[in-house]
Amino acid sequence: MSPNLRGSLLMMAGMAAFTLNDTCIKATDNALPLFQLLTLRGIVSSVLIYVLARRLGALHFNLSYRDWMLVALRSLAEIAAAYFFLTALLNMPLANVTAVLQVLPLTVTLGAALFFGDPVGWRRMSAILVGFCGMLLIVRPGPDGFDIDSLFALAAVLCVTVRDLATRRMSASVSSMTVTLVASLAVLAFFGIGSVGTDWQPLDMRLTLLVIGASIFVLGGYLFSVMVMRVGDISFVAPFRYTGLLWALALGWLVFGDWPADLTLLGAFIVVATGVFTLYRERNVTRARSDRR
Repeated sequence: MSPNLRGSLLMMAGMAAFTLNDTCIKATDNALPLFQLLTLRGIVSSVLIYVLARRLGALHFNLSYRDWMLVALRSLAEIAAAYFFLTALLNMPLANVTAVLQVLPLTVTLGAALFFGDPVGWRRMSAILVGFCGMLLIVRPGPDGFDIDSLFALAAVLCVTVRDLATRRMSASVSSMTVTLVASLAVLAFFGIGSVGTDWQPLDMRLTLLVIGASIFVLGGYLFSVMVMRVGDISFVAPFRYTGLLWALALGWLVFGDWPADLTLLGAFIVVATGVFTLYRERNVTRARSDRR
């Protein structure tokens, strides 16, 4: 099996794991307060991440001050993203909120150009603008189509963009598992403290299994996302992240009986197409720079 094939399979497995985690969270159907839900999931997933990282020997905390600041920024963005995304997820169809997240490659590319000075030609800038138009078809701003949950989904996109940009600026020596564990503990600490002021609800067998399932699937998503960065050509592997939307469409229909409106599907197609084009252009630009060297 070639490295690119392994990488694409790992990316698809990671997207499946994250979408299954989202499905478990949504299936709780607001029976648990969000802060209680994330505290319980955070306890289980943090323990699993720590055990896995120790077994792999991947925990290294001797980081520079600059890297610690970036880890802290990433963790804060992770906390905000978890709150906004899961609030939207609990109140929006699974495929809709997942479709909004597909704009991430575009926002990260734009953010890197604005804040890091990365060159973005007119073709990629045009693709970003078209992709944002596709996103508007998904959230449909207006008195009938736009609500607070759509705003939360867009806020989650902004937070994840900050998270990914902070990750890009970290030194190559920073362990991915260390970053993952710190972020998981930060989310656990924030929601754990916040849960003190909420009325915890009892868990029946169904809710207990959903929380455990979410914890295991999110760990799988983290693990696969780390593994995929170590095999294959990223420009080849990255477009397979869009398989998460296919999982969301299938699970949303099978589990919740939801199917997006035609405009939502059209917007998702535009976002995915422009994202793939942006990744394709980035690969070509990178190859051109390498050839000149």
